[in-house]
Amino acid sequence: MPPGQPVLIAGPTASGKSGLAMEIASRGGGVIINADALQVYGCWRVLTARPDSADEAALPHRLYGHVARDADYSVGHWLRDVRRVLTDDTRPVIVGGTGLYLTALTEGLAEIPSTPAEVRAEADRIRLSGGIDRLRRDLDPQTAARIDLANPARVQRAWEVLRATGRGLADWQQDTGQPLLPLAETHALVLHPDREALNRRIDDRFDLMMAAGALDEAAAERPFWDPRRPSARAIGAPELMAHLEGRLPLDEAVAAAKLASRQYAKRQRTWFRNRMAGWQAVTTA
Repeated sequence: MPPGQPVLIAGPTASGKSGLAMEIASRGGGVIINADALQVYGCWRVLTARPDSADEAALPHRLYGHVARDADYSVGHWLRDVRRVLTDDTRPVIVGGTGLYLTALTEGLAEIPSTPAEVRAEADRIRLSGGIDRLRRDLDPQTAARIDLANPARVQRAWEVLRATGRGLADWQQDTGQPLLPLAETHALVLHPDREALNRRIDDRFDLMMAAGALDEAAAERPFWDPRRPSARAIGAPELMAHLEGRLPLDEAVAAAKLASRQYAKRQRTWFRNRMAGWQAVTTA
């Protein structure tokens, strides 16, 4: 890798991104910057596999756990935070599994107006009443063809944009600004682990999370729990909350959380294949 050049690392959950980022930063210097939409929340550390205190003490880490559980935090907020922590004399090593963050960083982001509270509340009501299919049906064809329709959060965001502005998300994205870090100016890696091996690692890692206190972390969060918040999308959180509320035995909650993690990894792999063809692919076992 060229000395000093920004490094970007993408990959599905449990693929070893954070370990690779630390190896690169320890050998060649740099500050590790988070590009995971769930690791930004201060209420989750174990369940989102945030770097532990020893890792944070060993190397500089930025944009981890700095957002309140009830904050409205978007890709636009993240880009502004990245701009703030970038410096001319320290190489950024930007790592995470949120493809939208990374493509916005390297391709630019359209300046879409904020969603009014009443539109967000309307979308929440439809979604929580089992109406995600209705949100999908209401999307304009161009947006529906572009976004991940299996991701409820992406569907709701697209619906809110159309409802609030009268323009589809895909139309807004035609007016994309200049990227903060053009792809050609970075060393961009996307990890492609073997699917079966990754699924085993996902299951094993969740067992380690449980041993490290994931259930206690969920119990501490329970008094503040609101399933409508973006922070509530932490993989495994809804399942552990269901157990704590007496709606699901612990073994079933753990099994459901592992399944949700594997499904999330599948969506990530699809995004990386479709949107990151220009990144250097790294096949791992």
